[in-house]
Amino acid sequence: MASDLGFVQYVCDQIGGAGPVTYRKMFGEYAIYLDGKVVVLVCDNQMFLKPTTAGRSLLGHVEEAPPYEGAKNSFLIGDQLEDRELMAAVVAATAAELPAPKPKKPGAARKG
Repeated sequence: MASDLGFVQYVCDQIGGAGPVTYRKMFGEYAIYLDGKVVVLVCDNQMFLKPTTAGRSLLGHVEEAPPYEGAKNSFLIGDQLEDRELMAAVVAATAAELPAPKPKKPGAARKG
């Protein structure tokens, strides 16, 4: 089941205190970015946070689950999503701990 855009926008509003967040649709689901880093996946209208030590320390007990079949476990955010201050802090700490995205390679020249 694909996620609803309304839920994605709600998640972005809840975590917006972390800084400017953007989202991108990917295969019927969504990736949410902070500082150019994917920090959240929204799959089946559920929020999955990239797992980090900083995120775990701020969240305390957290359920882990894969966002989609074959994926590594992420932090499954449930009722904590209602706490804007906590979510902003956790997302900011997660982004700070994640590595910078790898630079994109230039595309192959097109033959015309």
